[in-house]
Amino acid sequence: MTGASGYVGRTLIRRLEQEFGVERILATDVLPLEGEYSAKVRFIRHDVTDPIHGLLREHEIDSVAHLAFVLNPGRNRAAVSKVNIGGTANVLDASVRAGVKHILCFSSTTVYGAHADNPPLLTEDSPMRPVAGFQYGETKAAVELLLWDFVRRNKSPTVSILRSCPVMGPHTDNFISRVFSRSRLVGIRGCDPPMQLLHEDDMTEVLSHCLLERIPGTYNMTGGDSVRWSEMAEAFGKKIVYLPAGLLYSLTNLSWAMGLQSESPASGLNFIRYRWTVSTAKIERDLGIDFEYSSRDALMSFVNGGPVEFSEVHGS
Repeated sequence: MTGASGYVGRTLIRRLEQEFGVERILATDVLPLEGEYSAKVRFIRHDVTDPIHGLLREHEIDSVAHLAFVLNPGRNRAAVSKVNIGGTANVLDASVRAGVKHILCFSSTTVYGAHADNPPLLTEDSPMRPVAGFQYGETKAAVELLLWDFVRRNKSPTVSILRSCPVMGPHTDNFISRVFSRSRLVGIRGCDPPMQLLHEDDMTEVLSHCLLERIPGTYNMTGGDSVRWSEMAEAFGKKIVYLPAGLLYSLTNLSWAMGLQSESPASGLNFIRYRWTVSTAKIERDLGIDFEYSSRDALMSFVNGGPVEFSEVHGS
């Protein structure tokens, strides 16, 4: 597992430890792996851009969960691409050389982009149209293109691409926890798009299933129903300051350019302006997945459980 020290990695390790058929878990990251784990888990500090095929061979790794990803937007796009895209290419090459049978990559529904002309539900056949300038979605889409090219050129290993909406649960440690730690939120006047969330338990069940069964293909993951931006704010007891789109985009770009905030340039505002909701019909039909929690369930589990400390780097 790359990016093992991140929120998704730690949660997935806890789930895989319980599986009798999992003999060992090699957890790698540039950050230390916090917490106590069983003897199945061995942590090695390792940068995803460094050679890794030796480790995969030494530990006789069958499957790779590739989670390493720089989450926050960076002003040095080359450095971000080195980890996100270069790191993925490195893992793919190492997997072939080490005889790995399956690779799972944790992607995002942001690859579809938030656009005014989006249909009510985007499917896996919908084109990838990441919002221009939104680095997270752009690099997730670039990684997927790399994976698809890899699949065309190689019969093995098989590849799973799981596109997830924002994950929430009692232990949430991602950009959502940072957003709702603010005293006030912003909104775009006249806009209150529906949003989808995925409960962390459903996430780990799907990821572990695809790893253990070596499921190939691309699948959307999200809880049923949706919640609006205003409802999310209300659940946290937060006030939204609504501004005209042109003014808010200008202010956000200015604050980004001046270094007054490092969350996102104005492109990120599209996700509270337009819908980007997806269909899970394919994963339900093909894999028999039944998501236990709705988006509203995921939201309330986080609200009631409370956020934990936010991790700045690695781990999707």
